[in-house]
Amino acid sequence: MSLPAHRRRWFTLCALTASAALVTIPPSASASAAGHGGGSPFGPRTLAQLAKERVHTVGAASSKAPLAQAEDDDGGNEADEIAEGADQYAEARTSPGVVAPGAYGAAWNSLQNLRDTGGHWRNVTDLPYNSDDPRYRDFDSNSSGGSGYVTGRMAAMAADDDGYVYAGSAGGGVWRSRTGGGHWTPISDRLPSQSTGALAVDGGGRLWLGTGEASTNSDAYLGSGVYVLAHPHHGTFSARRRVGGDELESTTIHELRFGGGKVWAATSKGVWSHSTKRLGGHWKLEFAPNPDFLPGGSKAGDPDAPYKNIANDIAIDPQDPSKVVLAVGWRSGDDYNGFYTKSGGTWKRITSGLGDLPADADNVGNVTFARSADGSRYYAIDESPEQLNTNPDSGLEGIFVSKSGSPTGPWTKIADYKGLAADNSALNSPGYMPGVQAWYNQFLAVDPDDAEHVYAGLEEVYETKDGGGTWSTVGPYWNFGFSCWSIDPAEQTGDCNPTTHSDQHGVAIGRYHGTSYVYVGNDGGAYKRPVDGSQDAQGHATDWTSLNDGTIDTLQYYSVGIGKDLDHGGVSVTGGLQDNGQSILRSNDRIMGSNFGGDGGDTLTDPANGCDIAQEYVYLAVQVTQNCAVNDGSWTTDPSKATSYSVAPPDNATSEARFIAPLAADMKNSSTWIAGGRHIWAQTHGYAIRSGAEWKGLYDLGEGRTATAVAASGGKVYAAWCGPCNNQGFARGIAVGNADGTGWHDISLPADGTVPNRYLSGFAIDPKNADHVFLTVNGFSRAWTEGPGAGVGHVFESTDGGTTWKDVSANLPDVPADSAVVTANGGLAAATDLGVVYRAPGRTHWQRVGNLPAVAVLQLKTSPDGRTLYAATHGRGIYTFKVRDLD
Repeated sequence: MSLPAHRRRWFTLCALTASAALVTIPPSASASAAGHGGGSPFGPRTLAQLAKERVHTVGAASSKAPLAQAEDDDGGNEADEIAEGADQYAEARTSPGVVAPGAYGAAWNSLQNLRDTGGHWRNVTDLPYNSDDPRYRDFDSNSSGGSGYVTGRMAAMAADDDGYVYAGSAGGGVWRSRTGGGHWTPISDRLPSQSTGALAVDGGGRLWLGTGEASTNSDAYLGSGVYVLAHPHHGTFSARRRVGGDELESTTIHELRFGGGKVWAATSKGVWSHSTKRLGGHWKLEFAPNPDFLPGGSKAGDPDAPYKNIANDIAIDPQDPSKVVLAVGWRSGDDYNGFYTKSGGTWKRITSGLGDLPADADNVGNVTFARSADGSRYYAIDESPEQLNTNPDSGLEGIFVSKSGSPTGPWTKIADYKGLAADNSALNSPGYMPGVQAWYNQFLAVDPDDAEHVYAGLEEVYETKDGGGTWSTVGPYWNFGFSCWSIDPAEQTGDCNPTTHSDQHGVAIGRYHGTSYVYVGNDGGAYKRPVDGSQDAQGHATDWTSLNDGTIDTLQYYSVGIGKDLDHGGVSVTGGLQDNGQSILRSNDRIMGSNFGGDGGDTLTDPANGCDIAQEYVYLAVQVTQNCAVNDGSWTTDPSKATSYSVAPPDNATSEARFIAPLAADMKNSSTWIAGGRHIWAQTHGYAIRSGAEWKGLYDLGEGRTATAVAASGGKVYAAWCGPCNNQGFARGIAVGNADGTGWHDISLPADGTVPNRYLSGFAIDPKNADHVFLTVNGFSRAWTEGPGAGVGHVFESTDGGTTWKDVSANLPDVPADSAVVTANGGLAAATDLGVVYRAPGRTHWQRVGNLPAVAVLQLKTSPDGRTLYAATHGRGIYTFKVRDLD
């Protein structure tokens, strides 16, 4: 079964949080842009070829085996795109070198010392977001896919038998529900890290939080350690309740496991343990396969250091807690990968005796364990580096059971990707089958009341009630492609049941009012169903409930657009999201809708008409609408009769643009747009553009270079670029010219490092003078980055059209700066990975704007009247701030 031709790749890049340091993925993990172009009438967003024609590629491979480019013009390769987008997100923050641990923690402390402006932030997206909004049901949205209400990625879940549920998000902290899910409250806002790696409730009812998302995607940040909440029904996390010292700062934490009076932590820096009774004192390093690569070691500065001590999970024998098995290894393979246990006082790799569970390093990658409550069964999911690097269909080695209850086995395979695909999965086509992203998607849970009743999460949710003899796809990827679905509701052959969002990460089982529920966390938020729920004839669950009721806002925005709502007054707010398309909130809406699917990149909205919208998918795949993409009732799949149009610049077809590529409108003329890939492009038809052929090439940045930021005012254009963009020879530069194609040239940046050799992330042009411009610079200064030319500073100013620059960072914390905007009062607001800062007119020092949690703000824009500042956060939705309150 192939996925329908009019659906785009919904689920791609994997997300973010702000914390103590950034996860870095080596050049190894990147993928070439999967093909794009106009071969299909549905443009580069279509989903069909993703399933049908995924070429033989290596997914997230080692540095010795870079990912190959998919050859299909229309579908592309979602698994490769995830790795590519993740790699590029990391490049911006790490190049030209390796960032030392503790960089984000130091920046957070510096930010706390800044003087605050007046005023406060207001969240405008704290209401339900309906991915199935019927107003936008067409082939450019995911409406009717079945995921319902969504929010940002949930990395971990926990629950108890008193109806309390805890959801740990990738970038927006930990949330609590007292009602079995829903009616959420944030409980970790006071911590310096809002990135969740693991959540666990111990036998005494305490809630343990391991910070630092561990899905090895590069727009996830490292954490600040492990915290305990003694009374989770009522309290909130405090930095004072951190377990141990600073040993686990700047790590990711994949799992927390308990046994023998200890809590064990599987981290990106090996396996550690700590007493569960005495929370003070140091963590003990139990095992690191390559200790020389740990901080302080002789090879700590090696570019591969972050990948040399990754631990994925820990299995503790319930009969003898001294018997422990460690699952260790980088997802794409390394000679240290494998299962380890202690023998003769030393940790040694298990080389035989595991049964079907592989012992060789090539077949042990990302692993998740789960133990039955009665101790009679152990289960495991194993992602195989060999499969990942060679098999175009899936990276899943399999699902296994140890019927002895011991983690040493013997283990028996009870599922593989072909069997799961045959169980009415939505992923049953060559090139995209269950486990294709097993390095990123995994969870496993056993029903406490039945050792043979198991839930497994990959891209979808699977259930077995007989210990793995048979499986059901209870949470299919989506409803597209099943007989119950048609784009025209009148032609559906049945009613599709709600499903979960795809890409599963966290799971928990708890009780509410006497009923046991399974809670799952994925790229669309949190969902639940009764543990013993109902299924239809295909084995799909009929009883999923979305818990994303709007009281929890962990949406991960890349961009924001604001325009007047001509139909209802006020403004319309749109934004591009990680894995949740494009949101649209009109002034009379009580529920946000999703009018475009896929990942949402940059956004352009006509200030004079909020229904004129340009939405970028990835790699400059731009779509435009002039009616908010509202379906006209025709249910057509004919793009010539559509309410939106594919208008991608040519660099999209040649894969010469970044995953999230820059797109901007001229500040003085909203009909002139600038886009950047290898080339700088312009088009002058505004929102009336109907074809990619209407773009005009302005300037060729050069082979191997690609634009990182563009801006224009009154016809003057600024473009920043990098190439190479990773830390292997990183280079950057600025080109300037005019929108009519004249006057283009590269600026000669001085060799004295006035502008650092780091990723140039954004321009802010003075609306009164196009030659007066500010530049934001990502990454960390040389105090944290060991790389040539890392320099210092994050905000620079030019008064001569970019010819010369001056560092105006002053007391700005040393933290990646993502964008900036000149406010109506002449001040300058800058977005950073830890919030927003502001420099008042005529001042040199910066202030902290409001009191956001430690969340990244990727873009700032102002309202059409200039009175309101809008912040697109990558983990806590969109916020507004009154400009008058800045001074």
